[in-house]
Amino acid sequence: MTHYMVTQLKLTRHKWLLAFENVSPEDAVKRIEPMNCISWFIGHLAFHEHHWWVEMGQGRTIAPEVNRFAWGQPASTPPLEEVRALWHRITPEADLFLDSLTQADVDFRQLAWEGKVREENIGMMLLRMTYHYWYHIGESQAVRQMLGHSDLPSFIGKVPPEFQYKPE
Repeated sequence: MTHYMVTQLKLTRHKWLLAFENVSPEDAVKRIEPMNCISWFIGHLAFHEHHWWVEMGQGRTIAPEVNRFAWGQPASTPPLEEVRALWHRITPEADLFLDSLTQADVDFRQLAWEGKVREENIGMMLLRMTYHYWYHIGESQAVRQMLGHSDLPSFIGKVPPEFQYKPE
């Protein structure tokens, strides 16, 4: 059974996709400085999914091109469909790791990168990833408002059944 914290990350991803409904390819690459553009946000979260759950979690690299969205990289305006495709390619691969997590993994397991073990456990990493998504959801909605979009999605409301809390 998928760990509840993973289910919450998946709910957040579901809301993430709502954040970009009806965004045109032209608006997705408009940058309102100092913020990045909407398409960059998508690439950036794809990078984190890939780095943490595919590279660190599984020891695989499936999309090295996503590294251009890592922290500290220069701002860019990638085409919307390119980064959407990248995100949609990476997240199912990340799920191979996430769906296998046990309570002990979430509570105690720490991942390593280049021989250095992270201080935080996988549970804290799941929280950070979830919060990172929500940060960029908010930022993307601010960009959309500044671009004059008035049809912004609502993020508060009924939780779809597949993401609801179900006590064991």
